[in-house]
Amino acid sequence: MPILIALISGVLFGLGLVLAGMGNPAKILAFLDITGNWDPSLLVTMAVAMVISGMSYAWVKKRRMSVLNCPLQIPTNQKIDKKLVIGSALFGLGWGLAGICPGPALLLTGLGITQGIIFALAMIAGMSVYQFSQKS
Repeated sequence: MPILIALISGVLFGLGLVLAGMGNPAKILAFLDITGNWDPSLLVTMAVAMVISGMSYAWVKKRRMSVLNCPLQIPTNQKIDKKLVIGSALFGLGWGLAGICPGPALLLTGLGITQGIIFALAMIAGMSVYQFSQKS
């Protein structure tokens, strides 16, 4: 059952990315280009995602276990520190330069698109460097 729910969740997420145009780096870059040829259409996607996430988070906060009966790990740290700011800046820089963020990178990789594969490999390399640096 957990595999089926994971599959359904992944398919829904992927379809949402495709329908919203998030698999198209040019659309993302046009959304981020607020001083040039700005394409605000992704605001709808972000607004809907924030509403659904907010409602889901409010529901999940009241539970101890997930729908799949796994323990929930809800972050409690609300401190804005140097690591958070640097990580956010690096994430935004990568997103702004490539027009790809992690979800669409996996979508593009699954479609066999070279730009997505390169981004996903770079993303994995970055996560590996972080993991390695935390062990020291």
